[in-house]
Amino acid sequence: MSPTCPTIELPSAELAQLLARHHHEPGALVQILRELQALQGWLPRSALSQIANTLGLTLAHVEGVAGFYRFFHMQPVGTYRILFSDNITDRLLGSEALLRDLCTRLGVQPGQMRADGRVSVATTSCTGLCDQGPALLVNHQQVVTRLTPERVAQLAALIEQQVPPDLWPVEWSRVEDQIRRADVKLGLQPVPGQALAAALARGPQAMLEEVKSAKLRGRGGAGYATGLKWQLCRNAPGQAHYVVCNADEGEPGTFKDRVLLTSYADAVVEGMTVAALVVGARQGLMYLRGEYHYLLGHLQAVLQRRREQGLLGTNIQGRAGFDFDIAIHVGAGAYVCGEESALIESLEGKRGTPRIRPPFPVECGYQGQPTTVNNVETFCAVTHIALRGGAWWSGIGTAQSTGTKIHSVSGDCERPGIYEYPFGTRIGRILEDCGAHDTQAVQVGGPSGVCLSVSEFGRRIGFEDVPTAGAFMVFDRSRDMFEVARNFAHFFAHESCGFCTPCRVGNELVVRRLDKLQRGHGSSQDVQELYELDKLMHGATHCGLGAAACNPLRDTIAKFRPAYERHLTSLHFVPGFDLDAELSQARQATARNDAGAHLETLP
Repeated sequence: MSPTCPTIELPSAELAQLLARHHHEPGALVQILRELQALQGWLPRSALSQIANTLGLTLAHVEGVAGFYRFFHMQPVGTYRILFSDNITDRLLGSEALLRDLCTRLGVQPGQMRADGRVSVATTSCTGLCDQGPALLVNHQQVVTRLTPERVAQLAALIEQQVPPDLWPVEWSRVEDQIRRADVKLGLQPVPGQALAAALARGPQAMLEEVKSAKLRGRGGAGYATGLKWQLCRNAPGQAHYVVCNADEGEPGTFKDRVLLTSYADAVVEGMTVAALVVGARQGLMYLRGEYHYLLGHLQAVLQRRREQGLLGTNIQGRAGFDFDIAIHVGAGAYVCGEESALIESLEGKRGTPRIRPPFPVECGYQGQPTTVNNVETFCAVTHIALRGGAWWSGIGTAQSTGTKIHSVSGDCERPGIYEYPFGTRIGRILEDCGAHDTQAVQVGGPSGVCLSVSEFGRRIGFEDVPTAGAFMVFDRSRDMFEVARNFAHFFAHESCGFCTPCRVGNELVVRRLDKLQRGHGSSQDVQELYELDKLMHGATHCGLGAAACNPLRDTIAKFRPAYERHLTSLHFVPGFDLDAELSQARQATARNDAGAHLETLP
């Protein structure tokens, strides 16, 4: 018996109204699909065909976009769509057992829809709630934190009783900031408009010079000089200039932007407005990751309040001709959209495939116009620099890494949460402050970052030593570092955009090799082949995702080799699968694919 569809297809007239609200703009395709699915639960082909015809697009293009993002469904899914966070820290807290328990109670198989169409249960990547997991998403819009067996039992009962998620206990969706240590950005906040007034008093060029003298570097991971980026954008010819806030915080273990958007949104928006003054932009866009959909209403309220206060819109703070406003674009589940050119593609209603560069976004970005893309924390820093000056900021931290850095601390520690320190702080100091004991490893910067062993805890956070996008994941000696690396490998394989062969095939081969080791069928030859795959991918992938995918693999093999050796037996391949033949094919494809491709770092 085939599953019944849990939803009724949206009438053509209502779909037409939805399209009209977006002015029949092809660039709004991702938002149109998101809103359509919110209304009817999934995206039937007939609706996609109507969208294609109305927007002047091919059905293949619309289906290609819908199929790219993991939060879009082109087949019926349950009325209750439950997605457990599958980040390693959620697993350490027991998420796998809780998922199995829920599936048993509901009589549903993981990854499938129940026959009556009521519920489907699956996993997703990190939801940005590592400090209060295990966590899950309901219908891509509502979060449930701090899962326990008791809470799972209650949740199953509410689903069977068909209680709408918005009527579930409020405390289930409570998300706390958990700020454990505050410094500049998390401390006393300026009055809204105060930093902007200081920037206006200086003027655009002088404000740019303050950012440059501050030596501010991007806080999303790549560390590009913010002042230089703004200068290039400001000087680039174009019909319009744009300011984009990258709030697609998808790196597993990172949740600092969640806190900034929740409790420091004014500082973020004010930093965007200062950037607009400097580069000459009239339009800003905030790309909010789909997992943070629950923050959308709050952020829209902040923007509206600032408009009413004369801090957004036309003639800002009474300055004639200073016009700037911000629109929010909600993503649909794609880690690769954290790369700035992939993010711009998504803003334009396309698949989030990273662009070939040059040209760079500062010259040819959103809608082909000069665009500066900065991280949430970077814009927050700009607000404080505008208020107190570049010299003050450059006096904090180190010579090459000025100011402070916010860290998302999770894993095996007594006090997970948010910690802000000046650059140059020891790894060991952070471990002491968060209450970590018997620690064997710290993954800094998320899976694409670096894994540090005990002998390295004296190293310091900074672009000169240990750069980071903000994740700080702690693992004590009870943890199997092989399983940590395997979880990260599955993450990268799942999140590859599939554009280039080295990343698409290479990540899959890494996963298969690690899964083979996990089953006890591996040998030392498998470990050597993993080294080879790392070399192939690091030098030939289209963007930074593939180049960084083997970072945790390389670090854990080098520093925690016994964790791998425990899985080694005699050479024994899985029946029916010639992995060495596939590896040879991958090598040949790598040699042919993307000659001269640019390697970029995910911001």
